[in-house]
Amino acid sequence: MEWLNTYRDGEVARKLAALIKKQEGLRAVRFMEVCGTHTVSICRHGIRELMPAAITLTSGPGCPVCVTATADIDTFIKAAELDGSIITTFGDLLRVPGSRSSLQDARTEGADIRTVYSSLDALQIARQNPERQVIFLGVGFETTTPTVAAAILNAEQEGLRNFSVISSHKLMPPALDALLSDPEIQIDGLICPGHVSIMIGADAYEPFVERYKIPCVIAGFEPVDILKAVLMLAEQVKAGAPRVAIAYDRAVTREGNRQAMGIMYTIFEPADAFWRGLTVIPSSGLEIRSEYDYFNARKRFDLNIKEAKDPAGCACGDVLKSIKTPADCKLFGKACMPEHPIGPCMVSGEGACGAFYKYRQMSGQQK
Repeated sequence: MEWLNTYRDGEVARKLAALIKKQEGLRAVRFMEVCGTHTVSICRHGIRELMPAAITLTSGPGCPVCVTATADIDTFIKAAELDGSIITTFGDLLRVPGSRSSLQDARTEGADIRTVYSSLDALQIARQNPERQVIFLGVGFETTTPTVAAAILNAEQEGLRNFSVISSHKLMPPALDALLSDPEIQIDGLICPGHVSIMIGADAYEPFVERYKIPCVIAGFEPVDILKAVLMLAEQVKAGAPRVAIAYDRAVTREGNRQAMGIMYTIFEPADAFWRGLTVIPSSGLEIRSEYDYFNARKRFDLNIKEAKDPAGCACGDVLKSIKTPADCKLFGKACMPEHPIGPCMVSGEGACGAFYKYRQMSGQQK
């Protein structure tokens, strides 16, 4: 079908929605959109409302800010309290609550915390402030971590001794493996993340097809991309022939970006990591290699903090595991709203709770 090559066309989206609804004989299935950007697009464009009764779309752990552990937020705040430090961070992290406060609270109290768009911006701040320690808060998946690795390599080459990173980076495949192996979580297909897949490549999902017999389709972020992926998943389920497919071939290849991944693994190595809602997942985090310890802010400034409990009543962990929807949380839209978030899923621009709240409000639905 040649018309499927168009990914920004309302008529094509309507045709795809009609084809999905015509999937006669499809058993009840749950497809997880892994990526937070997919969740936002699905909410914004009302894609859930286009699904037939047999298909449920559920959110996963693809928001890097949302899965960042409370202890990591506390570590970031402790770094902000260091004398003379400059903390550089993505904006989404500012309002995420730690066990007692947030980075925004720390900034209000006088900490020098600056929002940047990349680790390379943080590197420039270090160049401009040679007398102060500049610490970058490294949060993200394989999409952004290579740029952080490049920043560390540049700092080493330039001899910048006032730049370091707190690495809370995470790897997507181990988290998906943990989800799919959990008997409490029933998933029949994965809408795999577009940005991450550009880096790791489609072949990274082959083990899931082999081990769990589950179809995986990589999608872009336009409505047509997502609907196309849902249709491909439904067809695979009906045929009983799961495989890894690419519905985003204008950006994703089988092998991924090997150069970027090579840079990432030059600086980082896999380590066990705590994911909010998923507890500790083996080899799912990225730790700075010992050869680059000088740029490891956790070690340089003794910033390790023990894990803390999530806020009482917050269902972010279950939302990230797709056990609950945001509306299932007793705090959603009541005690927890964007103006005063209790959990990270309401804070982040890619968080499921924030997306559900925003687009339900815009559509006039009840909270």
